Amino acid sequence: MSAFGERYGPWAIVAGASEGLGEAFARGLAEAGLNLVLVARRAALLAELAAELGTKHRVEVRPIALDLGSPESSSRLGSETRELDVGLLVYNAAFAPSGDFLAMAPEAHRAVLGVNCYTPALLCHELGRRMVARGRGGIVLMSSLAGLYGSPGISHYAATKAYNLILAEGLWAELGPRGVDVLACCAGATLTPGYRSNPAPPRLLAPPVMQPAEVVREALDALGRRPCVVPGRWNRIASFLLRLFPRRRAVLMLGGSTARLGAGG
Repeated sequence: MSAFGERYGPWAIVAGASEGLGEAFARGLAEAGLNLVLVARRAALLAELAAELGTKHRVEVRPIALDLGSPESSSRLGSETRELDVGLLVYNAAFAPSGDFLAMAPEAHRAVLGVNCYTPALLCHELGRRMVARGRGGIVLMSSLAGLYGSPGISHYAATKAYNLILAEGLWAELGPRGVDVLACCAGATLTPGYRSNPAPPRLLAPPVMQPAEVVREALDALGRRPCVVPGRWNRIASFLLRLFPRRRAVLMLGGSTARLGAGG
């Protein structure tokens, strides 16, 4: 097993693994020789991916169909993986409805909090304790460039991505001395199925859209080196330039795109 596998293996959990970035994480970790627990709602897609990765990379892959917005999802996943020596958690699952904040039903807001905040926090608690007990491990929480500033049209989603960023940075300092590496990955526009179905409106000097495998490669390379990574050189430049503006101005600049996204185009 590679040095990466020795540090973060033998088992990894990828939440939100059925497509997009989650699928790319699963492929990258299987290639590194880790056994996988793949979690998402769509059982058929998980089973297909599990069979492919298990055959191709000769690793054990267990699909678990689970609604990560359910209050019981973290305890169920914890109990179903109790006998496994889990060394890595990648939490990629997210619920991202767009539109006017006040027009959304309360149920949608509860789902955003459940999938994006409540479940990852409890999984970090459950699996973090197990990793500290074994003396090594890693946690990757997927944040977003949208979490760096207020984003009209996706206000609640952006707020939860800020939560993921701050939680990861705090845990990086808390758990690092005890052998557990924690990373927030602030991804920009990525060519996932969700992006294809609702692409961001074109903007002058907007960073290029990244491939999921590129994001995964930079995230896994940054794990254990720093508390946060912004994949993509142009995304890093854009995030730096935004910091040069007053925050009010930066929010309004970003809002020109995200508000149109929330309005449906």
